[in-house]
Amino acid sequence: MTKFILASASPARFKLLKMIGINPQVEVSNYDESLIDLLNPHNLVNTLAENKASTVAQNHNNGLILGCDSVLAVNGEIYGKPENEQEAINRWRSMRGNVGKLYTGHALLDLNHGKNVVRCGMTEVYFANVDDDTIRAYVATGEPLKCAGSFALEGKGGFLIDKIVGCHSNVIGLSLPLLRQMLTELNYRVTDFW
Repeated sequence: MTKFILASASPARFKLLKMIGINPQVEVSNYDESLIDLLNPHNLVNTLAENKASTVAQNHNNGLILGCDSVLAVNGEIYGKPENEQEAINRWRSMRGNVGKLYTGHALLDLNHGKNVVRCGMTEVYFANVDDDTIRAYVATGEPLKCAGSFALEGKGGFLIDKIVGCHSNVIGLSLPLLRQMLTELNYRVTDFW
């Protein structure tokens, strides 16, 4: 069986892979994201995902390595993980009642055959017009500090979202439809990992 390596510390991505029957080996890349300064969110997440996967690939000579990265774009501003509670509060004040685009870059490196596939998923997120007290209470839970865009759809943050348009798992950090397409392109099936 081909080993599947997740180049991410994200418990949400790990859980999504486990849910579809892939039991990944987790190896965090510790790639320095500050090395990349791109203004286009699509290019940014793809570049970061590829660099994270490539960093982990240096330690292996076979298997599949999946790198991912997510950002939220609202009114032309790109949001990764907030640095502190105040930044998360400020972001939520600008996001409430607004629509954001959640971009997740996916890089799948097939070390067995020397092939790589890089794809980006984009999902529109419609944020509820919540009051300041709700924002402060949500940020105080700590959940927004761990997530691109300062919210977790699969957590308490899901209650503060009016709707999404597009792939819901993309918002969580890993588009399952995109992963299926990428595996197919590399001549694998998800059932190869069951």
